[in-house]
Amino acid sequence: MKILLLGIGNLLFGDEGIGVHFINYLEQKYHFEGEHHLDLIDGGTLAQRLIPIIAEYDRLIVVDTINAPGVTAGEVYFFDFDAIPDSVDWQGSAHEVEMLQTLNLMELAGDRPSTQILGVVPTVIEITEFSLSTEVLSAIALMEGTLLDYLKTLGVTAVEERPVDILEVIPKSFHSAVAEAVTLGRD
Repeated sequence: MKILLLGIGNLLFGDEGIGVHFINYLEQKYHFEGEHHLDLIDGGTLAQRLIPIIAEYDRLIVVDTINAPGVTAGEVYFFDFDAIPDSVDWQGSAHEVEMLQTLNLMELAGDRPSTQILGVVPTVIEITEFSLSTEVLSAIALMEGTLLDYLKTLGVTAVEERPVDILEVIPKSFHSAVAEAVTLGRD
């Protein structure tokens, strides 16, 4: 089985970048082994451009912010895409709506793999804010534990290579995104 762990987000809008930062954090902290193949991809805000990549996998785990009115920033949700909780409306940002549309389009075409969403409610969504809020930073441990427990159920084990602080990763995520944008611009 091929599993894709896809981080979605816009690094320019503070907490909106959590999916990208989280994927980079996991890549630096762990290597994954087990009976199934796991890839970690920084999907940025590419949405529909990711369809050919996503379609190659049997399972998809999307890490992103989610909008859930009336809940506290930093709350973590983990759910099956086919059973989205009523409190989640996916209307927090343009990239969330585009990702929702992308997954729905893939479903219509019969190409969407079994999909789980690991989301956190953001606070800071301001242009050119490259950091994460205290609330979202506090949610990292819960997000990590939730994801690693789920991966174990799929036969994938995370082996820690070195301790990593998410605050070390944030500047590197931004530099990686700039390099990727330059590369994509050449295509």
